[in-house]
Amino acid sequence: MSDHTTTHFASFDGTKLALHRQGEGRPVLLLHGLFSSAQMNWLKWGHAARIAGAGFEAIMLDFRVHGESESPREPERYPKDVLVRDVAALAEHLGLEEGDFDLVGFSLGARTALHVAARGVLSPRRMVVCGMGVTGLTGWQQRAAFFKRVIDEFDTIERGDPAWQSRQFLKSQGVDRVAARLLLDAMGDLELEALENVACPALVVCGVDDRDNGSASHLAQLLPDARYEEVPGAHLDSATRPELGEAIVDFLKD
Repeated sequence: MSDHTTTHFASFDGTKLALHRQGEGRPVLLLHGLFSSAQMNWLKWGHAARIAGAGFEAIMLDFRVHGESESPREPERYPKDVLVRDVAALAEHLGLEEGDFDLVGFSLGARTALHVAARGVLSPRRMVVCGMGVTGLTGWQQRAAFFKRVIDEFDTIERGDPAWQSRQFLKSQGVDRVAARLLLDAMGDLELEALENVACPALVVCGVDDRDNGSASHLAQLLPDARYEEVPGAHLDSATRPELGEAIVDFLKD
């Protein structure tokens, strides 16, 4: 099995988005977390390699303002639900058809995947929702306000401040703060009633100590055909554990 390849494609508005691929087989779209990247969530810890080794093609998008994708600073590049539109553009670029691919997301990626499926934008065969709970779907404005504060006070946040760790994470990832602030305003909540529209089987998997996005087990109960599984770790830590990749592969092969 060869190493992953990276290319770029033009999204619906011409923004160049990075696309990383590894393996051969049925496509599995992998969507990363907020201010992270495909490299950080899927490649670095071996999840993509595990998925590819199980006979799938791991296809990893870097959202705009993330990873190796462009970070435009023009407000018009951030219409409502821009990330949902980017995922739809990815599926069109790949020529994916209903039911011939699987969809996996972590944190923001899980949130986006649920938007995509609940609103009928795409119809995956199976879905894995990682590190996401009910509050993460319905309380976006509170989370966005926290990160806006991190951005606006970036140069004055001191060690010991609750925002310090997030500041350091944004710094380590080289996030364009102007573009990031625009992106935060382009995302909205998902009505819980819309989850009834998710027709495919789903796995909701969450770190046993992860409280970042509310109750993942409750989220699993709201989906028509879902099961819940725990892996070791808190929110970011759970994405580094081999058990996460194992849970994903086991569900996709089931």
